[in-house]
Amino acid sequence: MTHHDLIKNLVQKTDSKILLIVMDGLGGIRTKDRPKTELELANIPNMNQLARESVCGRIMPVSYGITPGSGPAHFSLFGYNPTDDNIQIGRGVLEALGLDMQLQAGDVATRCNFATMDGNGLLTDRRAGRIPTEECVRLCEMLKKNIQKIDDVDVIIKAGEQYRFVVVFRGKNLDGHIDDTDPQVTGVKSLHAHPRSESSKRMAQIADKFIAQANQVLKGEPKANTILMRGFSALPHVPSMKDRYDLTAACVASYPLYRGVASVVGMDVLTTGMEIKDEFETLKAHWAKYDFFFLHVKKTDSYGEDGNPEGKIKIMEDVDRFIPMIRELNPDVIMITGDHSTPPPMKSHSWHPVPFLLHSKVCGIDDAVAFNESECTKGQLSNFPSYYIMELALANAGKLKKFGA
Repeated sequence: MTHHDLIKNLVQKTDSKILLIVMDGLGGIRTKDRPKTELELANIPNMNQLARESVCGRIMPVSYGITPGSGPAHFSLFGYNPTDDNIQIGRGVLEALGLDMQLQAGDVATRCNFATMDGNGLLTDRRAGRIPTEECVRLCEMLKKNIQKIDDVDVIIKAGEQYRFVVVFRGKNLDGHIDDTDPQVTGVKSLHAHPRSESSKRMAQIADKFIAQANQVLKGEPKANTILMRGFSALPHVPSMKDRYDLTAACVASYPLYRGVASVVGMDVLTTGMEIKDEFETLKAHWAKYDFFFLHVKKTDSYGEDGNPEGKIKIMEDVDRFIPMIRELNPDVIMITGDHSTPPPMKSHSWHPVPFLLHSKVCGIDDAVAFNESECTKGQLSNFPSYYIMELALANAGKLKKFGA
């Protein structure tokens, strides 16, 4: 019997409700110049009070020293071991699903950035100055008008948020095992689409042709004059949270990637606005319909990547103001955490363990007196892999039967 079979056999259906709040990129690090993390500096009295009534710890999305992408980090939060080959899903598929694109067997999807290059073809901004969404829509319409087919492969383009968009390639014998064209740094040229296998050579050639044609269409644009492609992938099968945990689950997230992950594991993806207030109002409006909610807040990660600790702190404080509303809804289990750490000094995802809080009527309490890195380190749960949080949630919600006689 596998571990997942064990959990599935112990699960029982109840009316209890579980809420998972994920502040993307939540974790931070102390430095000589900034001896306190953003969580330690933030004015978050409601989360700090909740921590005193909860058990705390720090979670590792993958393992010690491994920096996760957003996709595997979220799968881990939902109880799926991200190193399991059966759930290795590329970012392109997740972004496409998050934009409600209908994928077919054999499609290859990729997440794209509009970017800026200089006259020598060197990248100067991998995000095109974070252009506004309406500008992204305009540029995508230009691409759609000019690039509808490459060889015998259909090209389907849809705008996302800010500088992000998705391209789906639809044709015969397409293999998405291709390296990203994003070099992840500026001052260099973008990369060619490099095939990882003989069978993916054709798709790599199609991708390079698409980039060349896109560059021609975007020529003369002041910021978004080139594109970068990431996460080439096709749609696999993943067991749903209904199948694994007998949960009727819903997702409240404004950004496509996170809506895509939720869709892959069988959550209903609720329509919501872009602001934090919109997300919490959506949660409240649908509270009676589901027994598991995943609520995602994006901009803690965005400000971390921008090296903006003050912006990251403000988002934490904005979320804190909605904790009283959450407590009025009276979830049986509240979990607050992040998918990974994004320390502003690093301006990137990192491997550092993420603060985690779990509250229920039967969770007990520990020595943590606030919700931050240093206090959560004192917590009863210590450091543990993210993919165990679902088992803890199910147990605290009374949804796991006793094992054995």
